[in-house]
Amino acid sequence: MKGHEPRSSSSCAACKFLKRRCTPNCIFAPYFRSDEPKKFAKVHKVFGASNVSKILVEVPEEQREDTVNSLAYEAEARLRDPVYGCIGAIALLQRRMVELQHDLAVARARLARYTVVVPMTSSSSSSSTSSHLFHGSLAVTGFQDFQACSGLFDGLGHLNSMELNNQAVSINDFSQTPFQL
Repeated sequence: MKGHEPRSSSSCAACKFLKRRCTPNCIFAPYFRSDEPKKFAKVHKVFGASNVSKILVEVPEEQREDTVNSLAYEAEARLRDPVYGCIGAIALLQRRMVELQHDLAVARARLARYTVVVPMTSSSSSSSTSSHLFHGSLAVTGFQDFQACSGLFDGLGHLNSMELNNQAVSINDFSQTPFQL
């Protein structure tokens, strides 16, 4: 555990910041090392040294390192967003997740709408098998067989989504003819 490691003679970051002498039983020393002065400065600015000291005294020793890491994370988030802190970041990520789930549902619905299932016959199995996906005795026709989608995927197969966004390819504009509902 970090609290039982031998310390060097230098003061911890908390004692340096507070300009006081660091004692051998300093509660801050195991968690705010002297090479991390900004960590304590942020925690002190948000919570105050006295409050952090009280929190660390109340928490069992085996949970103190996690407590300090949580305090440091919350302090960092609170300094970035003084009103909401880390809750603002969580809310933003949750909102983005809901948007992405909606986009996925819309894409799946459109994919299901534009995928055509045709019965497989002996003549259709011998001609253009590359544009059909086989599922049991049915051939599922892909997008390339639709005239409206011809050329839609040409040249895009080797690009990932970040490259598509950087090249200003409109992949979210579903108002174009093949995607109108």
